[in-house]
Amino acid sequence: MNWDDTPEEAAFREEVRAFVRERFPESYRPAGDEEQSLEPEDVAGYNWPVDRVADDPGRRDGARAWAEALAERGWIAPHWPEEYGGAGLSALEEFVLHEEMMRARVPTVNGIGAFLLGPTLLVHGTDEQKAAHLPPIAKGEATWAQGFSEPGSGSDLASLRTRAVRDGDDYIVDGQKVWTSLGQYADWLFVLVRTDPDADRPHRGITFLLIEANAPGVTIRPITDIRGAVPFCEIFFEGVRVPVANRVGEENRGWYVAMSALGFERAGIGATIKYEQALAELVTYLRSPDGRRFARRSPALRQEIARRQTEIRVLYNLARYTVSRQAAGDEPDFEASINQLFGAELHQRLARTGARAFGRSAALWEREGAPMNAAFTHMRRDSVASTFLGGTTEIQRNVIATRGLNLPRS
Repeated sequence: MNWDDTPEEAAFREEVRAFVRERFPESYRPAGDEEQSLEPEDVAGYNWPVDRVADDPGRRDGARAWAEALAERGWIAPHWPEEYGGAGLSALEEFVLHEEMMRARVPTVNGIGAFLLGPTLLVHGTDEQKAAHLPPIAKGEATWAQGFSEPGSGSDLASLRTRAVRDGDDYIVDGQKVWTSLGQYADWLFVLVRTDPDADRPHRGITFLLIEANAPGVTIRPITDIRGAVPFCEIFFEGVRVPVANRVGEENRGWYVAMSALGFERAGIGATIKYEQALAELVTYLRSPDGRRFARRSPALRQEIARRQTEIRVLYNLARYTVSRQAAGDEPDFEASINQLFGAELHQRLARTGARAFGRSAALWEREGAPMNAAFTHMRRDSVASTFLGGTTEIQRNVIATRGLNLPRS
């Protein structure tokens, strides 16, 4: 396949580059020593949902100004229709926009709301839900978190136990979610709940609800990860009233809505650019006077780096293929799972390559005085979660086997 830009795409790429140079706020600088979210679309040193409420006024104002600049163009949610605050861009134009933002190392805005919930509402939401929720996302005024995983129901998501019982025009929700990325900073949550405990198959009794994060009965507790950061939380629901109008799709059919959301989650370009930049920085360092002493220790390191470079190009092509399917009018399916699986395992391989390059120095956690400011030490900790974020490798392989290869489920 030929992924070269058309003349129109090349012109749009230049437009994006000029926009970033001219409109990215000077005060919004990366925080290099802070641990960031684990989401693939995040840029090192930035975490927009956190930055927009930061104590540092320069960082907070910069994050909000950047959101306003993007919203003027409809570029927070560029693929959405203009009536909801998007720009009506094609899937390929959206891909170019995010690719150039990642290459410029400036953050996207409203990640989970813009990349997951918004496209899901466009497919499954009512007109009222679209009108109520899409414009605030597209303006950077409301942030969202995904409430799917539970204690004991991570990989086996269909076994979830959070209950919702119909009571007139409301559902009464009780249960717990865990590992909710940035849930402590969210204004809204999209949550899977069980509405039919007697369904013949577990996934047939699940419903998809939109819940305000500050609703009475919702308790959010941050969780500290292996790095000492707090990128996610656990959420408790105790008698939370949720209007039936906040149900997306039919009752007991929320599983299929959720699969759409997860398909959008697995289709991004962000990880590819991050890995490409990290590997380029490793090579540059190993060629420097300070880095040559590490390069000499491993004669096979050159071949290993070459393999990582090849794999990154494969991942890029997988992302381009996935977006080409979207451009043709298809929702991401098993192709997006291939992308997710390959990217997650590549993240871990790349982290191990960096660790091997630095030998015992790869154990240094403090950035000051460490080779490359301990970038690959931190990457190795980050990568531990890669193979279960957005669906474990086992789940991805099952999706690829059953939907892509038409293999039997048992």
